[in-house]
Amino acid sequence: MKKMMLLSAAFLMFAPFIHSQTAPAQSATPATATSNTPQSQAADLVKMGRKLQGEGKLDEAISEENKALALDANSYDAQSALGAALDLKGDYAEARKHLQSAIDLADADHKPGALRSMALSYAFDRNSKEATKFGWQAYQLLLDAKKPQDAAGVLTELARIQLESGDIVTAQRTYITGCAVGGKAATIPADQALWEFRMQHALARIAARQRNKDEAEKHIAAAKAIVVKNILPPNQAIFLPYLTGYVSFYLGDYNAALADLQKADQKDPFILALIAQTYEKLGDKVQAKEYWTRVLGFYSHNPTNAFARPLAKKALGQ
Repeated sequence: MKKMMLLSAAFLMFAPFIHSQTAPAQSATPATATSNTPQSQAADLVKMGRKLQGEGKLDEAISEENKALALDANSYDAQSALGAALDLKGDYAEARKHLQSAIDLADADHKPGALRSMALSYAFDRNSKEATKFGWQAYQLLLDAKKPQDAAGVLTELARIQLESGDIVTAQRTYITGCAVGGKAATIPADQALWEFRMQHALARIAARQRNKDEAEKHIAAAKAIVVKNILPPNQAIFLPYLTGYVSFYLGDYNAALADLQKADQKDPFILALIAQTYEKLGDKVQAKEYWTRVLGFYSHNPTNAFARPLAKKALGQ
């Protein structure tokens, strides 16, 4: 598995993990044969399937990936890609059959990523219990492999799945563990500050979900204080309006939520879904529909889309 970068959106606990199409996984069993072999032909079909998925042509993507499996049933990439496309289409049971096959086929380097993809599949239908099972397995494998930063990233991603699934108490424990592991492994002040920022961000959102305004504001102030120190990378500042907008939404101040969320990342389907919900609360069905429609223009297999896409489909009667 490609090493997850510390600042990657792939595991930021408070922001979209991947804005663009999920990068194709590297094959767990690299082919060494010529381009005329079934394995190489399958790889080409998978590549085409991922491209079609990124274009929103899910049925065509699924068709290409099924063709790939007909040529090479032991293709890790094909099983993983097909599982992702089926999740986006909403066929979760079938998706998990293929994601489990990917787990079974994965080598040691790819196993954590395969487990993470299965945890993510359960985020689509807010199944915190099953997501937790697979997320913790991925975390432990990375910890055993002496990759504590990656392991911590998996936990903060899992904590976000738990939180958005309504499992607030478990999410708080998972966030605390993940940020502690990441902070302990950090070797420079900037990285230590980043993990503390993530923790304060998470605690503020958790407090908002618990309707604890004073506690939420305390953690928002702590997060802002870290940003003011100018230790964090510049790209972290955009997560403040997401935080304040999220907190205002769950505390029922919808005008304040809308103002802040519109300053947050407009390429994040989760942010767009929050804006759509805010417009619904404000009684503006036209604007809500516009934002729900925008959500369905994203085809990444990642947490932000897993949270947003099912809500958008339901809101639009799909």
